[in-house]
Amino acid sequence: VHNFGTLAFGPPFLRTLGSKNRFSATSCDQLPLMMASYFMFGHQLMFPLPDVDRTDFMLMIGANPLASNGSIMAGPGIKKRLEGIGKRGGKLVVVDPRRSETANIADEHVFIRPSTDALFLLGLLHEVCAIGVDLGRLGAHVKNLDHVIEIANKYPPASTESVTGVPTETVKRLARELVDAPKAVVYGRMGASTQEFGSLSMWLITVLNAVTANLDEPGGAMFSTPAIDVMGAAGGFGAGRGSYGRWRSRVRNLPEFGGELPSAAMAEEILTEGDGQIRAMVTLAGNPVLSTPNGKRLDEAYASLDFAVSIDFFINETSRHAHIILPPVSPVERSHYDLVLYLTAIRNVAKYSPAPFKLEKGQYDDWQILTELTSRLEARRHGKASKEYVRALAMQKAGPERVLDIGLRLGPYGKRFNPLGTGLSLGKLRKHPEGLDFGPLQSTLPARLPKQQGAIDLAPELMVEDLERLDKRFSSAAPDGTLSLIGRRHLRSNNSWMHNSQRLMKGKDRCTLMIHPEDASRVGVESGDVVAVRSRVGEVRAPAEVTDEIMRGVVSLPHGFGHGREGVQLRVASSRPGVSINDITDELALDMSGNAAFSGIPVTVVAAGQDVAAE
Repeated sequence: VHNFGTLAFGPPFLRTLGSKNRFSATSCDQLPLMMASYFMFGHQLMFPLPDVDRTDFMLMIGANPLASNGSIMAGPGIKKRLEGIGKRGGKLVVVDPRRSETANIADEHVFIRPSTDALFLLGLLHEVCAIGVDLGRLGAHVKNLDHVIEIANKYPPASTESVTGVPTETVKRLARELVDAPKAVVYGRMGASTQEFGSLSMWLITVLNAVTANLDEPGGAMFSTPAIDVMGAAGGFGAGRGSYGRWRSRVRNLPEFGGELPSAAMAEEILTEGDGQIRAMVTLAGNPVLSTPNGKRLDEAYASLDFAVSIDFFINETSRHAHIILPPVSPVERSHYDLVLYLTAIRNVAKYSPAPFKLEKGQYDDWQILTELTSRLEARRHGKASKEYVRALAMQKAGPERVLDIGLRLGPYGKRFNPLGTGLSLGKLRKHPEGLDFGPLQSTLPARLPKQQGAIDLAPELMVEDLERLDKRFSSAAPDGTLSLIGRRHLRSNNSWMHNSQRLMKGKDRCTLMIHPEDASRVGVESGDVVAVRSRVGEVRAPAEVTDEIMRGVVSLPHGFGHGREGVQLRVASSRPGVSINDITDELALDMSGNAAFSGIPVTVVAAGQDVAAE
């Protein structure tokens, strides 16, 4: 996603490889949002974005943009933008099990138990419907509103308070503030997405924006109009509407989405013998041993492969298993255009960054490696006359800049629509190294809906069916002594990317287990004491950080750490290894979409050395 050349030249390689065993970070991140978008709007990339700069009331659930700089909400200076809501007389409310960096600048922070966001949203929807539904100008372009109201009636906030931990009066007040605000938006991210009910949460967030007349309206949840039409076919970038369940995984029968299987199934597909067993892997731009659930098992799976290739410039936790490593250039040796992130931008902008340093002889960018692999594999399989082989050679000759120029020219601001030469092209972007701003987000519905969709579906069948699983999941209390594990992100970490930077890793240890004072007292630990954190799949040990920033009954470990494995050649990262939260997250805990549930994992915590049997 952060590499234009890979996005443009990766699909031909995948087609030539011809495997249905495709996995990516999508199913460890935003897949529930894509699932909701696919069934509600008819396209997996129709992401409703919070119009932060114009909203009067923002309800943020499970997001921490001060650490992420905005996720599915790309905008520079996000802290000032969020503070701007209050300065214009509005209000920012953060709902999160942790009083995060973003919660500290909000007007209000509300604690919520992990994985219960869908119940909180249903209670909020109940109150909004009681006040009165308003679909605004989209009223003629939605379906199943009556079904939504019927569902909402079943979830008064008083019935969910004991599960979510959010007081009934708080839910009622927030619903009233949401309805009364001239322009309002509900936004949810990682905490609301990477859990057992992520798809329900993403669906209900969009429903709330719709029934308060804040969908596709200024100050509400809107859609970007990027300079390159990623959703269409302009310049060959068409991503497709999406798909669901065309095939399923071999072991657990999990459905594909958008041509990919859930990453949580990767280890079992490698380790389970039989027809279709994965015996070779190509890994590109990822470190799944640290980023997917039950990383220890995936570590074992990678070690068992007959053949593994990594396209990576580090020997990290995953690439150390590779039989061949193909090193690409570093980010400062290639040009860049944010093809995907402009789809999530809170203003319509475009910026091209040329490579700061030229390549030396023998250096290859990711796209060059991919096109060479594509052409050689295609020649072996189908001969040099095949269409894919000829296309790979043509793309290799053109390079990403030519592809980018075509995409810009065919896009909504391009020269195709401005024949007098005032339109956008790569040449024009080169003349504006600061980038070009095409203005705030614009209302685009219903014109933006795919023809096959017809209307916005407020109650997709799969979402409604999953409510039964939600009710069953919270029908009984958790076992005594069980805590709920959530992840967190640090500004200096950016996942694991920056852990080999001395300047970013210096300072205090950030790989700690946050635990509430009451829970720490019960366990018998103080700040700095090493604790053992145990789940169904394993155990890790980390120093405790006793703080009231975390909700009682909840503990938190950061993600991206765990560099102490044998064979890792990361000098700085290995000196501050920390532990991987994904050595105790559970590959069996999944959202209906197949997305991994990293939030709300049941764990027990004891002082290190205590003899307590693992669950």
